[in-house]
Amino acid sequence: MAERDINAYAARQSHLCIAHDTISDELFEKYGVNRGLRDLNGKGVLTGLTNISKIISFSDDNGDGHLVPCDGQLWYRGYNVRTLIDGLRPDEFGFEKTAYLLIFGELPSTEELEEFKDLLGNSRTLPTNFTRDVIMKAPSKDIMNSMTRSILTLASYDEKNSQTSIENCIRQCIQLIAEFPMLAVYGYHAYNHYENDSSMYIHRPDPKLSTAENFLRMLRPDNRYTQLEARVLDVALMLHMEHGGGNNSTFTTRVVTSAGTDTYSAIAAAMSSLKGPKHGGANIKVMQMMEDIRANVKDWEDRDELKAYLAKMLDGEVFDGKGLIYGMGHAVYSLSDPRERVFRSYVEKLAVDKGRQKDMNLYRAIEEVAPELIGEKRHIFKGVSPNVDFYSGFVYEMLGIPMELYTPLFAVARIVGWSAHRLEEMVGMNKIIRPAYKSVMEEIE
Repeated sequence: MAERDINAYAARQSHLCIAHDTISDELFEKYGVNRGLRDLNGKGVLTGLTNISKIISFSDDNGDGHLVPCDGQLWYRGYNVRTLIDGLRPDEFGFEKTAYLLIFGELPSTEELEEFKDLLGNSRTLPTNFTRDVIMKAPSKDIMNSMTRSILTLASYDEKNSQTSIENCIRQCIQLIAEFPMLAVYGYHAYNHYENDSSMYIHRPDPKLSTAENFLRMLRPDNRYTQLEARVLDVALMLHMEHGGGNNSTFTTRVVTSAGTDTYSAIAAAMSSLKGPKHGGANIKVMQMMEDIRANVKDWEDRDELKAYLAKMLDGEVFDGKGLIYGMGHAVYSLSDPRERVFRSYVEKLAVDKGRQKDMNLYRAIEEVAPELIGEKRHIFKGVSPNVDFYSGFVYEMLGIPMELYTPLFAVARIVGWSAHRLEEMVGMNKIIRPAYKSVMEEIE
């Protein structure tokens, strides 16, 4: 059947799917089923237990069981993420140390960290001709698709790709953590060369450098970067590498892992989840929104003019018509996103270094005005605050990272959390995840 015939058939039949697959809110209420595994207050339904991380957004200060919103906290294996970042020396990068912590459950000694860093550095290689034969073949603007194809193809080069022993999965996860920056950057360069007709350059990673340093080194034509640039990117990676078992891509990792599948398939499934615009693309929407604000607000320092335009945005009259101020609010956090609180000071330093203080002032103004506006126009029970995605796109832009790499860079960080949850699912759960669905089908015969 010709493509046009398939397209015409799909268009003609789509109304049947809409008619028969729509389920009313009344039925969800009748049977006590929560859409998206979240209750009316946005709290997730408990589907598992974990030792890997903890998110705090409400507290019971009075001890009476009544939870009240509080400043958010994010903990990795018993350590507050702010403590992990604040404890780094000025010349120290934290991604590798934090990866060890999340995967193995404890902070490494100096000797253990050096061994782990050497292992990651020496694993930053791809099979012979892999870049040419896989990454450069049929390049795509969607780098997440390119990376997912590469992940599944890497399984073909692994003689133990289907073995699911803990030792083998640890090996595979470490290799993928090391290879992800290469898959992302090389995938972009292939697309940029073949689709945008730009120059092609493939830089080998330096095994002695950190993940953040290597990402910038491989991305830039001249291999050069400053210590501040690498440090800010390192902090961004630390803040994005894990966020509990309930986020969509991590839960996907655990569901697929519970079926007994291999590491490559589990991580590819997580990638497919993360690329969804409701999950991994939030910072791109923030950047698009900011461009719209810059174009339509004449005086960025005029709070009244800014507030009036943001009000129109909430009313769906401007920008994309969705009635949202992107980067404001979070499904879990209430008064504040701890990642944003930690990240903001690094963003400010980079903005000064890049001469972008005016843009930074605009971000800060929106951060102050938007929650008040949202509170006036929406019934938000838990408060609204900027989330980490509000600033992350701005940082990536200042670092010269193209927008096509924003979500892949998220994956470069989150592969660590996925790996930790895959191992915990295998060791601590060891039972296939099979939730129940209530049938509301009408019996015809």
